[in-house]
Amino acid sequence: METLSDQPVRLTAWVHGRVQGVGFRWWTRARASELGLSGYARNLNDGRVEVVAEGARSGCEQLLYLLRSGRTPGSVDVVVDRWSAAKGNLPGFAER
Repeated sequence: METLSDQPVRLTAWVHGRVQGVGFRWWTRARASELGLSGYARNLNDGRVEVVAEGARSGCEQLLYLLRSGRTPGSVDVVVDRWSAAKGNLPGFAER
């Protein structure tokens, strides 16, 4: 029986702080891959990094925890998150 934490979801997180040019996208890709998530991390023109991850809710929750942990490259001020249904159109995890 599938539990709620196993159902696929999509996490979109906007990471504010000093997160560009410090290996943040690479670090995020590595963590997401370890958690079995697909998606991407990309720099935005305003200095934020957008992270889109799909997979089991428990994995996405763990990634969000890691993004907020204070143990990332650079310096994260705040992470704004949005949850939605998985679309299933993200093969692997990429740095964009």
